Amino acid sequence: VQLQASGGGLVQPGGSLKLSCEVSGLSLRHYAIAWYRQAPGKEREGVSCIAASYATEHAVSAKGRFTISRDNARNMGYLEMTNLQPEDTAVYYCAAKWGLVTSRAKDYTYWGQGTQVTVSS
Repeated sequence: VQLQASGGGLVQPGGSLKLSCEVSGLSLRHYAIAWYRQAPGKEREGVSCIAASYATEHAVSAKGRFTISRDNARNMGYLEMTNLQPEDTAVYYCAAKWGLVTSRAKDYTYWGQGTQVTVSS
């Protein structure tokens, strides 16, 4: 099983990015997907997650700005981020687990390698 996160980059404050998570080796249909991030010197934190039922949850910092989605047919997960701010700078990771969605990182079985998002003027 492999998760490949992509779409990160350098963006100015107020800008947008759409991250993608390509999953291979399993069928996403029954899996929950989550996005986490880790900034330098800080602990990893949950950003957003989406259940197999398409129900979504967002961290307070992400509500109203980030949208998580999935395409089971393509085995893909996405995180669309708008109005990005310098505090959003971090490495973003996608993760997957079979069954019910959870916000606990330790529950996720599969992790991608991360994609860097830098918000700076």
